[in-house]
Amino acid sequence: LFSLVSVRAADNEILLWSKGAPGSEGQTAQQVINISASGEQSVFSVHQPSITPYLPAKGTGNGAVVLVIPGGGHRTLAITHEGYNVAEWLKDHGVAAFVLKYRLARDTNSPYKIDPHALADTQRAIRLIRSRATEWEIDPKRLGVMGFSAGGELASLACLQFATNALADANDPLDQLDSKPNFQALIYPGQSKNILPTKESPPVFLACGFNDRQDIAEGLADVYLRFKKVGVPAELHIYSSAGHGFGYRDRNKTPAGAWLARFNEWMADSGFLKAK
Repeated sequence: LFSLVSVRAADNEILLWSKGAPGSEGQTAQQVINISASGEQSVFSVHQPSITPYLPAKGTGNGAVVLVIPGGGHRTLAITHEGYNVAEWLKDHGVAAFVLKYRLARDTNSPYKIDPHALADTQRAIRLIRSRATEWEIDPKRLGVMGFSAGGELASLACLQFATNALADANDPLDQLDSKPNFQALIYPGQSKNILPTKESPPVFLACGFNDRQDIAEGLADVYLRFKKVGVPAELHIYSSAGHGFGYRDRNKTPAGAWLARFNEWMADSGFLKAK
């Protein structure tokens, strides 16, 4: 059972472009939210991409920050169990988090493409977060991306296609900021065959379920080996009883339900939970 709700952006959402996203000119439809019987939300009809902040209480943050990118096949955003729940957990463990709403290339009659539009949203979010690092008490050099399924595809693209140098002729000051993440978490990511890291790629945390489709359950093992081959630190978790889309729900008491704790351990082991 679902209810359909057409809504404006929530008060705490921050638009990535205050005057409208490039490529969304003339798109005036409001976003739509599906609410399931269990209360979980999925979002589509996104024309004003945004981030929603989840900041640790003052004095409790460790300075690390994660951009959380929900999946949904580029048709919708599974924004509760692959977005808000994850960000809340990270916030409660001292890590600032921002949930990204990006434009959907496979939504009904969508005018968008994954690259450039959804990728541009991801890169813009990274730059926006860095631009307000002092205000949000975060370290711009400890900023990671975490993507689920289609969101994992975007997280990977952001780690493969980035700008580390200021654009001298950029009209928008944000375009002068670095868009390269410092680390990445790819959770059952889509298009694993296209994840082709180089020695410049950020360290990666990988997770999926044994019962996921072949290109993920086996493909992510190949991705791990590709990172190993180019000498980029990688950690891989394949959960034997999980399938696709497990995300994070606190009622899930299986080993796969505890993957965020493993991610937190990986962040600590990799040095991202403390200033260097």
